[in-house]
Amino acid sequence: MLAKRIIPCLDVRDGRVVKGKKFQDIQDVANPVELAKRYSDEGADELVFYDITASSDNRDIFLDIVEQVAAEISIPFTVGGGIRTVEDVHRVLRAGADKVSINSAAVKNPFLLTEAALKFGSQCVVLSIDAKTTSEHEISVFLNGGRVDTNMNAVEWAVRGAELGAGELVINAMDADGVKDGYHIPLTKQIAESVNIPIVASGGAGSFEHFSKVLTNGKADAALAASVFHYDEIRIPDLKDYLIRNNIAIRSV
Repeated sequence: MLAKRIIPCLDVRDGRVVKGKKFQDIQDVANPVELAKRYSDEGADELVFYDITASSDNRDIFLDIVEQVAAEISIPFTVGGGIRTVEDVHRVLRAGADKVSINSAAVKNPFLLTEAALKFGSQCVVLSIDAKTTSEHEISVFLNGGRVDTNMNAVEWAVRGAELGAGELVINAMDADGVKDGYHIPLTKQIAESVNIPIVASGGAGSFEHFSKVLTNGKADAALAASVFHYDEIRIPDLKDYLIRNNIAIRSV
């Protein structure tokens, strides 16, 4: 059995790590390079960085921060936000990232996933999906940091993204983001059962049990979280000890 992964997420705005709830009420947290090094030292399996306003501001991503992080950590990291072209993917990988996360641009140009996968390998192409419940039976894909409803079904888009060449999916459950009531298990499970690439669950972590449930019942390959790590509510070594005691395959610290 492949080891499950624990992945801190760092949302970056104006050169600082920030965090909000349901993509609103954004608060300052820390320096991204210092926080990345801390998580690497504490035993995180990977890191994810999002430049959360690059797409909505229509600007390029923070390559200087990517380069600084790459020099400080010893674990893989994914970078997303403002990735619009294959050249953008190349620049981020060249700056030191191991994977590139594509969200809004993939909806607007789905074949960007294919082009990037053919040029750099699907293992470094991540499709990030911001999913939000819009009716009793519909979960839609949103763009630009959760600002624009595409009216696309999230599960159908996940399946198509995998077919187009994405090597991994990050499922951001916007309804659960920052609320700490648990991951969106039904959505994560449905997508995991519909594709044959790794699924990273995002949004809602608030306890050890939430991680355990999404990695088992939710069939996620990895669990991503932010505020519980940023504010020391959950320490990564303690979380990994808990998961190991509950017979979940995880890389020990």
